[in-house]
Amino acid sequence: MKNELNKHSNIVLPDLGSCYKKLKQTFTNLSDEELKGLLRPDSVKYYKKGELIYAEGTRIKGCYFIYSGIIKIYQTGHEGKEQIIKFDQEGDLFGFRSVIRHEPACTSIETHSEAILCYIPDSVLLNLIRNNSGFAYDMMQIACKELGDSNRYIRDIAQKSVKERLAEILLLIADDFGIEQDGSLKLNITREDLSNFVGTATETVIRLLSDYKNDGLIEVKGRKIKLLNIEKLKTIAGM
Repeated sequence: MKNELNKHSNIVLPDLGSCYKKLKQTFTNLSDEELKGLLRPDSVKYYKKGELIYAEGTRIKGCYFIYSGIIKIYQTGHEGKEQIIKFDQEGDLFGFRSVIRHEPACTSIETHSEAILCYIPDSVLLNLIRNNSGFAYDMMQIACKELGDSNRYIRDIAQKSVKERLAEILLLIADDFGIEQDGSLKLNITREDLSNFVGTATETVIRLLSDYKNDGLIEVKGRKIKLLNIEKLKTIAGM
């Protein structure tokens, strides 16, 4: 398949061969033929920043592989406030739990940056799980990691203070997305999103960031946050 322009943008989409190469890095137990069966020519799509992929409660008929970009996974409270569960990036898979369980999506998915996503139909995913034990193992590893992340999240909400959770989340962002050469977090995140990730008011996060700055732990320039003392942040986070 030749590169083609997405009809909604000037973005040149990757061909299926490029998508298969990235999928192979995540699903090492798939044969070339099985890889080719994962995607259709119209499976690869470009999404603008801030675009809603699907909302919680939606019945979805497939899952998504992130070819490029970052997506935000969150739930909405009774008063409409977002609680961010995590951010996913290139090489991650989302939506598979609802497909496997045949139940509505329990989270909402929104693009945090421009993104290119590969859609995998439910019939293809379930068929591979039933018939390829290696692929089923890969999926089990992904599911176990998500369960571990969920257990950590529940523990932190129950046991850690907001100050401790903020320090931990800054360190997790650094670990998951990396840091620039100057020490700044590569993930560019607004104060509102950061507060929704920590699970507190935006004003509280702004105050705590100011406290961290005064203590020489971080440096703040606009949305950029530079980590100056990782060991002290680990101590605060109880890591």
